[in-house]
Amino acid sequence: MGSDILRRWLLPFLDPLRLMALLRLPAFFREWRAFQRASSGARARFADLYPCLADRTKSTPFDPHYFYQGAWLARRLTSNRPAFHVDVGSSVLMLSVVSAQVPVVVVDYRPAHAALDNFLPVAGDITRLPFASSSIASLSCLHVVEHIGLGRYGDPIDPDGYRRALAELQRVVEPGGRLYLTTPVGHARVYFNAHRVFAPDALLASLNKLDLVSFALVDDAGTFRNEADMAVAGNLSYGCGMFEFVRRSA
Repeated sequence: MGSDILRRWLLPFLDPLRLMALLRLPAFFREWRAFQRASSGARARFADLYPCLADRTKSTPFDPHYFYQGAWLARRLTSNRPAFHVDVGSSVLMLSVVSAQVPVVVVDYRPAHAALDNFLPVAGDITRLPFASSSIASLSCLHVVEHIGLGRYGDPIDPDGYRRALAELQRVVEPGGRLYLTTPVGHARVYFNAHRVFAPDALLASLNKLDLVSFALVDDAGTFRNEADMAVAGNLSYGCGMFEFVRRSA
Protein backbone atom coordinates (compact mmCIF):
# COMPACT_ATOMS: atom_id res chain seq x y z
CA MET A 1 0.00 0.00 0.00
CA GLY A 2 2.79 2.43 0.94
CA SER A 3 4.67 1.85 -2.32
CA ASP A 4 1.46 2.31 -4.30
CA ILE A 5 0.81 5.68 -2.64
CA LEU A 6 4.41 6.75 -3.25
CA ARG A 7 4.12 5.77 -6.93
CA ARG A 8 0.93 7.79 -7.40
CA TRP A 9 2.50 10.90 -5.90
CA LEU A 10 5.84 10.61 -7.68
CA LEU A 11 4.62 9.77 -11.18
CA PRO A 12 2.95 13.16 -11.82
CA PHE A 13 6.27 14.88 -11.16
CA LEU A 14 8.99 12.33 -11.87
CA ASP A 15 9.05 9.69 -14.59
CA PRO A 16 11.15 6.77 -13.24
CA LEU A 17 11.71 5.31 -16.72
CA ARG A 18 13.17 8.55 -18.02
CA LEU A 19 15.26 9.07 -14.88
CA MET A 20 16.70 5.56 -15.27
CA ALA A 21 17.34 6.29 -18.94
CA LEU A 22 19.84 8.97 -17.92
CA LEU A 23 22.16 6.11 -17.00
CA ARG A 24 22.41 5.43 -20.73
CA LEU A 25 23.92 8.83 -21.49
CA PRO A 26 27.56 7.59 -21.57
CA ALA A 27 26.60 4.82 -24.01
CA PHE A 28 24.65 7.36 -26.07
CA PHE A 29 27.73 9.55 -26.54
CA ARG A 30 29.91 6.52 -27.35
CA GLU A 31 27.42 5.47 -30.06
CA TRP A 32 27.27 9.02 -31.42
CA ARG A 33 31.07 9.11 -31.76
CA ALA A 34 31.00 5.68 -33.46
CA PHE A 35 28.35 6.96 -35.89
CA GLN A 36 30.47 10.03 -36.66
CA ARG A 37 33.56 7.95 -37.35
CA ALA A 38 31.64 5.52 -39.61
CA SER A 39 29.73 8.21 -41.54
CA SER A 40 31.03 9.04 -45.00
CA GLY A 41 28.23 11.49 -45.73
CA ALA A 42 26.14 13.81 -43.56
CA ARG A 43 27.29 13.92 -39.98
CA ALA A 44 25.16 14.38 -36.85
CA ARG A 45 25.95 17.75 -35.34
CA PHE A 46 25.92 18.17 -31.57
CA ALA A 47 23.19 20.83 -31.96
CA ASP A 48 20.99 18.22 -33.68
CA LEU A 49 21.31 15.44 -31.12
CA TYR A 50 17.97 14.06 -29.98
CA PRO A 51 18.51 11.38 -27.30
CA CYS A 52 15.72 8.78 -27.05
CA LEU A 53 17.07 6.93 -24.05
CA ALA A 54 13.92 5.12 -22.88
CA ASP A 55 13.07 3.36 -26.14
CA ARG A 56 15.60 0.52 -26.11
CA THR A 57 13.39 -2.27 -24.76
CA LYS A 58 13.24 -6.00 -25.50
CA SER A 59 9.59 -5.81 -26.53
CA THR A 60 7.23 -3.07 -27.67
CA PRO A 61 5.44 -1.66 -24.62
CA PHE A 62 1.71 -0.92 -24.72
CA ASP A 63 -1.12 -0.14 -22.34
CA PRO A 64 -3.25 -3.33 -22.23
CA HIS A 65 -6.47 -1.42 -21.47
CA TYR A 66 -6.21 0.87 -24.48
CA PHE A 67 -4.71 -1.71 -26.85
CA TYR A 68 -7.37 -4.35 -26.25
CA GLN A 69 -10.37 -2.03 -25.95
CA GLY A 70 -9.66 -0.55 -29.39
CA ALA A 71 -9.41 -4.01 -30.91
CA TRP A 72 -12.58 -5.07 -29.08
CA LEU A 73 -14.61 -2.10 -30.40
CA ALA A 74 -13.33 -2.40 -33.97
CA ARG A 75 -14.26 -6.07 -34.14
CA ARG A 76 -17.75 -5.45 -32.84
CA LEU A 77 -18.38 -2.61 -35.26
CA THR A 78 -17.15 -4.81 -38.08
CA SER A 79 -19.59 -7.51 -36.98
CA ASN A 80 -22.60 -5.22 -36.39
CA ARG A 81 -21.98 -2.83 -39.33
CA PRO A 82 -23.78 0.36 -38.22
CA ALA A 83 -24.49 3.02 -40.86
CA PHE A 84 -22.62 5.48 -38.64
CA HIS A 85 -21.22 5.47 -35.14
CA VAL A 86 -21.12 8.03 -32.31
CA ASP A 87 -18.37 8.08 -29.71
CA VAL A 88 -18.11 10.11 -26.53
CA GLY A 89 -14.67 10.99 -25.25
CA SER A 90 -12.62 7.97 -26.32
CA SER A 91 -9.10 7.98 -27.77
CA VAL A 92 -9.05 9.95 -31.02
CA LEU A 93 -6.06 7.89 -32.20
CA MET A 94 -8.25 4.80 -32.09
CA LEU A 95 -11.25 6.58 -33.62
CA SER A 96 -9.22 7.88 -36.56
CA VAL A 97 -8.66 4.23 -37.52
CA VAL A 98 -12.28 3.23 -36.84
CA SER A 99 -13.41 6.02 -39.17
CA ALA A 100 -11.86 4.12 -42.09
CA GLN A 101 -14.63 1.51 -41.81
CA VAL A 102 -17.59 3.54 -40.52
CA PRO A 103 -18.34 7.30 -40.29
CA VAL A 104 -17.78 8.47 -36.71
CA VAL A 105 -19.16 11.47 -34.83
CA VAL A 106 -16.64 12.20 -32.06
CA VAL A 107 -18.05 14.08 -29.06
CA ASP A 108 -15.52 15.44 -26.57
CA TYR A 109 -15.35 18.03 -23.81
CA ARG A 110 -12.07 19.06 -25.47
CA PRO A 111 -12.84 18.51 -29.16
CA ALA A 112 -10.02 17.47 -31.48
CA HIS A 113 -9.23 19.99 -34.21
CA ALA A 114 -8.77 17.38 -36.93
CA ALA A 115 -9.82 17.25 -40.58
CA LEU A 116 -10.39 13.71 -41.83
CA ASP A 117 -12.99 12.00 -43.99
CA ASN A 118 -15.72 10.22 -41.95
CA PHE A 119 -14.39 11.79 -38.72
CA LEU A 120 -16.57 14.60 -37.34
CA PRO A 121 -15.41 16.22 -34.05
CA VAL A 122 -18.18 17.81 -31.97
CA ALA A 123 -17.85 19.77 -28.73
CA GLY A 124 -20.06 18.32 -26.03
CA ASP A 125 -20.45 17.44 -22.36
CA ILE A 126 -21.15 13.79 -21.54
CA THR A 127 -23.50 14.89 -18.77
CA ARG A 128 -25.56 16.90 -21.33
CA LEU A 129 -25.19 15.16 -24.67
CA PRO A 130 -26.32 17.13 -27.74
CA PHE A 131 -28.61 14.36 -29.03
CA ALA A 132 -32.30 13.61 -28.81
CA SER A 133 -33.45 10.74 -26.62
CA SER A 134 -33.46 7.30 -28.26
CA SER A 135 -31.72 8.62 -31.38
CA ILE A 136 -28.42 6.72 -31.68
CA ALA A 137 -28.07 3.16 -32.95
CA SER A 138 -24.36 2.68 -32.23
CA LEU A 139 -22.59 4.47 -29.37
CA SER A 140 -19.27 3.99 -27.59
CA CYS A 141 -17.57 5.50 -24.56
CA LEU A 142 -14.23 3.87 -23.77
CA HIS A 143 -12.28 4.60 -20.59
CA VAL A 144 -14.14 7.87 -20.01
CA VAL A 145 -16.89 7.70 -17.37
CA GLU A 146 -14.38 6.99 -14.59
CA HIS A 147 -12.98 10.54 -15.02
CA ILE A 148 -16.23 12.50 -14.93
CA GLY A 149 -16.59 14.94 -12.06
CA LEU A 150 -12.97 14.71 -10.86
CA GLY A 151 -11.76 17.88 -12.58
CA ARG A 152 -8.94 16.15 -14.44
CA TYR A 153 -9.86 17.55 -17.84
CA GLY A 154 -11.26 20.87 -16.69
CA ASP A 155 -14.77 19.54 -16.07
CA PRO A 156 -16.67 20.68 -12.94
CA ILE A 157 -16.14 18.83 -9.67
CA ASP A 158 -19.16 16.58 -9.21
CA PRO A 159 -19.12 13.41 -7.08
CA ASP A 160 -22.21 12.20 -8.99
CA GLY A 161 -20.82 13.11 -12.41
CA TYR A 162 -20.33 9.52 -13.50
CA ARG A 163 -23.99 8.76 -12.72
CA ARG A 164 -25.12 11.68 -14.87
CA ALA A 165 -22.81 10.48 -17.65
CA LEU A 166 -24.19 6.93 -17.56
CA ALA A 167 -27.75 8.24 -17.51
CA GLU A 168 -27.05 10.35 -20.61
CA LEU A 169 -25.45 7.47 -22.49
CA GLN A 170 -28.48 5.33 -21.72
CA ARG A 171 -30.89 8.13 -22.68
CA VAL A 172 -29.61 8.62 -26.22
CA VAL A 173 -29.39 4.95 -27.29
CA GLU A 174 -32.37 3.94 -29.41
CA PRO A 175 -34.38 0.74 -28.78
CA GLY A 176 -32.33 -2.09 -30.25
CA GLY A 177 -29.26 0.18 -30.35
CA ARG A 178 -25.91 -0.73 -28.85
CA LEU A 179 -23.68 0.91 -26.25
CA TYR A 180 -20.03 -0.13 -26.04
CA LEU A 181 -18.67 0.91 -22.65
CA THR A 182 -15.28 0.29 -21.07
CA THR A 183 -14.06 1.42 -17.68
CA PRO A 184 -11.77 0.32 -14.84
CA VAL A 185 -13.33 -2.46 -12.76
CA GLY A 186 -12.46 -4.12 -9.47
CA HIS A 187 -12.71 -3.08 -5.85
CA ALA A 188 -14.67 0.20 -5.97
CA ARG A 189 -12.75 3.33 -5.01
CA VAL A 190 -11.93 6.88 -6.14
CA TYR A 191 -8.39 7.93 -7.05
CA PHE A 192 -8.93 11.69 -7.03
CA ASN A 193 -8.32 13.38 -9.45
CA ALA A 194 -7.27 10.62 -11.86
CA HIS A 195 -10.14 8.13 -12.08
CA ARG A 196 -12.53 5.79 -10.34
CA VAL A 197 -12.62 2.00 -10.25
CA PHE A 198 -16.14 0.55 -10.44
CA ALA A 199 -17.71 -2.61 -9.12
CA PRO A 200 -19.21 -4.17 -12.28
CA ASP A 201 -22.62 -4.69 -10.65
CA ALA A 202 -22.87 -0.98 -9.85
CA LEU A 203 -22.50 -0.12 -13.54
CA LEU A 204 -25.25 -2.56 -14.49
CA ALA A 205 -27.55 -1.05 -11.88
CA SER A 206 -27.02 2.42 -13.38
CA LEU A 207 -27.92 1.19 -16.88
CA ASN A 208 -31.19 -0.52 -16.03
CA LYS A 209 -32.80 0.05 -19.44
CA LEU A 210 -30.02 -1.82 -21.23
CA ASP A 211 -29.31 -5.54 -21.49
CA LEU A 212 -25.74 -6.78 -21.25
CA VAL A 213 -25.05 -9.01 -24.27
CA SER A 214 -21.30 -9.53 -23.91
CA PHE A 215 -18.54 -8.83 -21.41
CA ALA A 216 -14.80 -8.87 -22.05
CA LEU A 217 -12.02 -8.13 -19.60
CA VAL A 218 -8.38 -7.17 -19.21
CA ASP A 219 -7.25 -8.48 -15.83
CA ASP A 220 -4.60 -7.15 -13.45
CA ALA A 221 -1.90 -9.07 -15.32
CA GLY A 222 -2.84 -7.40 -18.61
CA THR A 223 -4.38 -10.58 -20.04
CA PHE A 224 -7.36 -10.12 -22.37
CA ARG A 225 -10.39 -12.41 -22.09
CA ASN A 226 -12.96 -11.98 -24.84
CA GLU A 227 -15.60 -13.78 -22.76
CA ALA A 228 -15.20 -13.15 -19.06
CA ASP A 229 -16.95 -13.68 -15.73
CA MET A 230 -17.99 -10.47 -13.98
CA ALA A 231 -17.47 -12.14 -10.62
CA VAL A 232 -13.77 -12.33 -11.48
CA ALA A 233 -13.77 -8.66 -12.53
CA GLY A 234 -15.16 -7.55 -9.18
CA ASN A 235 -12.16 -8.99 -7.35
CA LEU A 236 -9.51 -7.19 -9.39
CA SER A 237 -7.49 -4.16 -8.37
CA TYR A 238 -7.49 -2.30 -11.71
CA GLY A 239 -8.95 -4.30 -14.57
CA CYS A 240 -10.69 -3.02 -17.67
CA GLY A 241 -14.27 -4.18 -18.16
CA MET A 242 -15.67 -4.06 -21.69
CA PHE A 243 -19.48 -4.05 -21.72
CA GLU A 244 -21.65 -4.43 -24.81
CA PHE A 245 -25.24 -3.41 -24.13
CA VAL A 246 -28.42 -3.41 -26.20
CA ARG A 247 -31.30 -1.02 -25.40
CA ARG A 248 -34.53 -2.85 -24.64
CA SER A 249 -37.56 -2.04 -26.78
CA ALA A 250 -40.07 0.35 -25.22
